[in-house]
Amino acid sequence: MPAAVTKPVSGKEMRKDNDVEVKILKATHIAYPFWFGGTASCFATLFTHPLDLVKVRLQMQGNTGARLNMLSMFGHVAKTDGVMGLYRGLSAAQLRQLTYSMTRFGVYEALKDRFTTADKKPSFLTLVAMASASGFVGGVVGNPGDILNVRMQHDAALPLEQRRQYKHALDGFMRMAREEGIGSLWRGVWPNSSRAVLMTVGQLATYDIFKRLLLDRTSLQDNLTTHFTASFMAGFVATTICSPVDVIKTRVMGSTDNKSLIRHITDISKQEGLRWMFKGWVPSFIRVGPHTILTFLFLEQHKKIYRQLQGL
Repeated sequence: MPAAVTKPVSGKEMRKDNDVEVKILKATHIAYPFWFGGTASCFATLFTHPLDLVKVRLQMQGNTGARLNMLSMFGHVAKTDGVMGLYRGLSAAQLRQLTYSMTRFGVYEALKDRFTTADKKPSFLTLVAMASASGFVGGVVGNPGDILNVRMQHDAALPLEQRRQYKHALDGFMRMAREEGIGSLWRGVWPNSSRAVLMTVGQLATYDIFKRLLLDRTSLQDNLTTHFTASFMAGFVATTICSPVDVIKTRVMGSTDNKSLIRHITDISKQEGLRWMFKGWVPSFIRVGPHTILTFLFLEQHKKIYRQLQGL
């Protein structure tokens, strides 16, 4: 897919400006494959899935019974379901990345390329608008994978008679369509799409801005250090702005009730106060942070290898 990429001018020409050396960069367009964002996210998920599962279990806790913290939940899952229980629902998580992440990354890069020239880059507000649009589309496309991911991760925490026992993502997809109707695959699509908008803005748009600032205003080069720093800051922003919507999305998707979104929010606020908005923030950041970092590191390596194979 077309994307604007910067590379140093051959010979690494330099100029002096107030005793600060500034590299002269020139831009070139490279057509990267559409699926790079999806596969990069899949690789990241292999490392972060246990963190996502624990986050879901924490968010599904109500105010009744013993409440577990993050470490206790890790121990509880490993003790009751075995170590491999931390990877419950992995097939649904990968399906989610191959739909949700592939779509939002692909659309975002395509839009960004249309507004990028050799001497002009999109403004922050433009990047936010593009990320919002691509995140919304990705949220709608990826909703079936997302709802299966939540259900499969939370299944073992339910009473035995309430467990769905999906064998894998495809089995869950077919059973939901057959038993609950095709429409059930898009249950919670509005909070999910809203979260996808915020997550895409928090990750993709802020990553581009942080990376640009680091390259323009520091001595850092376009390397792993810059990619790590920019993606870490993007993960922090994404976790914070997504937390309230993420909790609602998890509750709605894990529920068997047909309550409206407003009713869900009202009931949770009455029962748990406004603290529900940041319930699971620490495990969310511990999951979103590494996932964001790994996704962009894998993505940048995808692009680097592609450029080498194409002789660019």
